[in-house]
Amino acid sequence: MAKTVRRIEAKSAVDTARKRVAAYARVSMETDRLEHSLSRQISYYSDLIQRHPGWEYAGVFADNGISGTSTNRPEFQRMIAECEAGHIDIILTKSFSRFARNTLDMLVTIRRLKELGISVRFEKEGIDTLTESGELLLTLLASFAQEESRSISDNVKWGVRKRMEQGIPNGRFRILGYRWQDGRLVVVPQEAAIVRRIFQDFLDGKSRLETERALDAEGIRTINGCRFQDSSLKCILTNITYTGNLILQKEYITDPIDGKRKKNHGELPQFFVADTHEAIIDWGTFDFVQQEMARRRALGARANKSLNISCFTGVIKCACHGCSFVHSARRNRAKDPAYHTGTVVYWNCGVTKKKGGHCATKAIPEQKLKAFCADAMGLPAFDETVFTERIERITISGQRHVEIAFRDGTTKEFDWESTGHQECWTPEARERKRQMMIERWAKQKCQR
Repeated sequence: MAKTVRRIEAKSAVDTARKRVAAYARVSMETDRLEHSLSRQISYYSDLIQRHPGWEYAGVFADNGISGTSTNRPEFQRMIAECEAGHIDIILTKSFSRFARNTLDMLVTIRRLKELGISVRFEKEGIDTLTESGELLLTLLASFAQEESRSISDNVKWGVRKRMEQGIPNGRFRILGYRWQDGRLVVVPQEAAIVRRIFQDFLDGKSRLETERALDAEGIRTINGCRFQDSSLKCILTNITYTGNLILQKEYITDPIDGKRKKNHGELPQFFVADTHEAIIDWGTFDFVQQEMARRRALGARANKSLNISCFTGVIKCACHGCSFVHSARRNRAKDPAYHTGTVVYWNCGVTKKKGGHCATKAIPEQKLKAFCADAMGLPAFDETVFTERIERITISGQRHVEIAFRDGTTKEFDWESTGHQECWTPEARERKRQMMIERWAKQKCQR
């Protein structure tokens, strides 16, 4: 007997509820074409949603002048927040390139919306993300969109660099002392005076820290209304724009997808444009400041007069940790008049100054250091000038081992013993200690 097979069609659920529909529109920073104008997109989607009988208008979210490679889009983020709150069922957008051009970000967002049961419909491609084939097609097309974004970025970069070759800057950057007028930098006298003062303070031997504190005390602020800091002062002192010239392409974008900027250290050509605007600082002064900055950088902390430093600062190194020694003062109770100066300066490994830090390398008195250095240099007494000229580094290792390295490549080594305890524990000190203990015991006896 032959089998009889009868097909029973599936019953599709009838969803009578009105769908809350929103739309997303975006105008790229790379183009201002009419068909992609923001007002055109907003009007189109507002009318489309409100004319549909089964849809409820949930708004149009629009970002203007923001690249699709970035997820840092205010209206886009607000739309996603509305989805998370359960206020949207369907999202309409013109194409996947309007939604996002970063493949990874797009897929992460689409899958999250899919988990929430929210459909994203791309009109141009005819894709609904809730269908079985939707995500596969979207993955392929999004990859093309990402490469298209790279291509557009390359074209934009080419145009920017061509303008740079003609001496035309890319955009109107903000800088203290100038404002843009008719495509040129014009001096702002009040701000120019601040710039000249910063340069003059540096020429007078002041550190950037001293200048920073002085400007803050007087209430002088940056172009953004913030306190001057070391980084902002350094930026001013090294900015060639103040000489009346421009250097173009100081920075560049490494990847158009993540949009990260990187300082140009020779990876790409730079363009020097001379005499583009009025100078605030003459070229001779600017060049001298750069040389002085290099000299101070070579000296390290010793170049900063605002710090409590000596000729040993940055020179004494710990063999254990490789860090610099720092100085500290202790009250001196030594019997020997040669050491009895009120306080004794010691040099310790910098690790010991940190919370919980410990180093096996012992501290060394500065007087002993000076004695070793004078002996190594063949001098009757320590001379700071000769020390700076001849000695490059002092390494303290182990319990009490000193290695002095000269700039000519030679070294000398010394071992020393700490006599601090013997020197301070004199008969007079013993008697003072005994009397103190007697007084303490008597006081405790009276309190009982």
